[in-house]
Amino acid sequence: MIFRVLDPTPEKVAAIGNPAPRLDTLRGKTVGLISNGKEGSKGFFAHMEDVLRTQYGVANVVLRTKPNYSAPAPAGILGEIKSWDAVISGIGD
Repeated sequence: MIFRVLDPTPEKVAAIGNPAPRLDTLRGKTVGLISNGKEGSKGFFAHMEDVLRTQYGVANVVLRTKPNYSAPAPAGILGEIKSWDAVISGIGD
């Protein structure tokens, strides 16, 4: 009997980017919230906006909803991210 062992690891290691620099504070910043559009995300993001504004002093909260919960955010939303100081992406069921 012959046993054949296959190694599933890739020959090349994928490039890993660096995390964005951490913000010193959220006070006065713009935070984008990206929802997957499922029903459960509405209440979550409403509460999140309240917490960001009242407890962390966030100046602007931008809520965007993806048109398809299982697909990546469309180019229009991705283009907006550049003008935000921080992004929170969430799901809800």
